[in-house]
Amino acid sequence: MTPDTPALPCVILAGGRSSRMGSNKALVPLGGLPMLSHVVARLTPQTSAIALNANADWADDSGLRRIADTLPDQLGPLAGVLAAMRDTAANHPDAKLVLTVPIDCPFLPTDLVQRLSAARSGERTIAIASSSGEQHPIVALWPVSLADELEEWIIKDDKRRVRDFQRRYPLAEAIFPLAETGSGALDPFFNINTPEQLAIAERWAEARTL
Repeated sequence: MTPDTPALPCVILAGGRSSRMGSNKALVPLGGLPMLSHVVARLTPQTSAIALNANADWADDSGLRRIADTLPDQLGPLAGVLAAMRDTAANHPDAKLVLTVPIDCPFLPTDLVQRLSAARSGERTIAIASSSGEQHPIVALWPVSLADELEEWIIKDDKRRVRDFQRRYPLAEAIFPLAETGSGALDPFFNINTPEQLAIAERWAEARTL
């Protein structure tokens, strides 16, 4: 973390079923390491603590503290965000914000927290990342104080769309450039949902070492 970046916790959202991948996305190998290892390596210098939001029956040996959804029935990514907010309030009481990222983005920017923090204005502002004209609403800094409102939204709104919830609040967008590699420009939020995308990511991982 840089001196002007506030210390804050991060929760990696890994509660999805990985149905398109055919196996747990967090554990698929990328460049010789599990995808989770890449995400953790990118986040560790930027955050004060990292936890993993995942299903209770999901086994891994990452050593990360596991937090479960606080609502039953796997209600989608917003349920993971809510778990992150509740966990932050309980275990990091001095933190007013929590960072969430999805498990399937192994090339996250090294200045992610710095840029998101700089984009915010106001205590209830949610800051989200964007690149190449596309927003990434799960890559976000969330005010922990919104937890009760988020829980009510999840319970009452059948669609539970992340963007719909975010639009209820001041929303800041941090725009990230593409990363230059030996094989061209890489979107730092390239996400991996399928074996085909994993093969593409392997080429990007190799290019980043050139």
